[in-house]
Amino acid sequence: MPLPTDEKIIALSQQLLQQFDAIFGLNPGFRPAHAKGIMLTGTFTPSAEAATLTKAPHITRESTPVTVRFSDSTGIPLVPDNDPNANPRGFAIRFNLAEHIHTDIVSHSTDGFPTRTGQEFLELLTALATSDPKNLAGSPLEAFLGSHPKALAFVQAPKPAPSSFARESYFGATAMKFTNKDGVGRFGRYRIVPEAGNDHLDDAATAAKSANYLVDEIVERVGKGPIKFKILVQLANDGDVVDDATIHWPEDRKVLELGSFALTALVEDNAHEQKQIIFDPIPRVEGIEPSDDPLLELRAAIYLLSGRRRRAA
Repeated sequence: MPLPTDEKIIALSQQLLQQFDAIFGLNPGFRPAHAKGIMLTGTFTPSAEAATLTKAPHITRESTPVTVRFSDSTGIPLVPDNDPNANPRGFAIRFNLAEHIHTDIVSHSTDGFPTRTGQEFLELLTALATSDPKNLAGSPLEAFLGSHPKALAFVQAPKPAPSSFARESYFGATAMKFTNKDGVGRFGRYRIVPEAGNDHLDDAATAAKSANYLVDEIVERVGKGPIKFKILVQLANDGDVVDDATIHWPEDRKVLELGSFALTALVEDNAHEQKQIIFDPIPRVEGIEPSDDPLLELRAAIYLLSGRRRRAA
């Protein structure tokens, strides 16, 4: 996973990391966001129709081993699972194609993203770091949200806590370009849906849960049997905006099933492996390419910089 050569992207990445540190404090060895998590392993199996969308290697094989990480939001390693700030939840999936060769999906449980560009995201984090969320009147955060309606919509979107990491749907924020063996390309966004269905808790039920209820529950669940998800792709129509993560496509857009995966075990030496793995939001595989969304290169740079810092801790 190479670091971008664009100096502006690297500088902006470092500024964003500084703001995460300002908000959540320095926690050596942990991610600046989605610090608390747990990793599992399993197997991905492509659907029969997936090859009509992409010639990617994990689609043309019978199956591919996967490593996944469920996580809470915030950069606080001990954030309680029932803290409202622990939403949206994160879900990263690594398709292990060969030794040191992989492609990843990075998703979270709220569809979309609060800003279109990294500079806007930096402004949001800076406003957050210098505001009291319990007293927004006249604050930098109130001013930012008042002038950025898409960010306000993301912040105000309902984010109920799930009863399980395995009972939540997850969304890829940015569009990818999928190309099949005939050279036909379509833009699409990932949706990862649980076979068991979504199940969310109300505020009272969430408050009654323990601080580690999601982590404890997923350990218990995988011990009883496979945890299954489907990977779907919502396809853009001609004319749909494909380079702006704040824009939702209409729900009437075609959704194609890429495949399904079953998680069967916890990753051994979980804490160490979480520290080592650096997920990449850019696919870097034939048959799936990044769109021109300006967040992608920036996110890849932040993940790499923070990953190197985490490994060195």
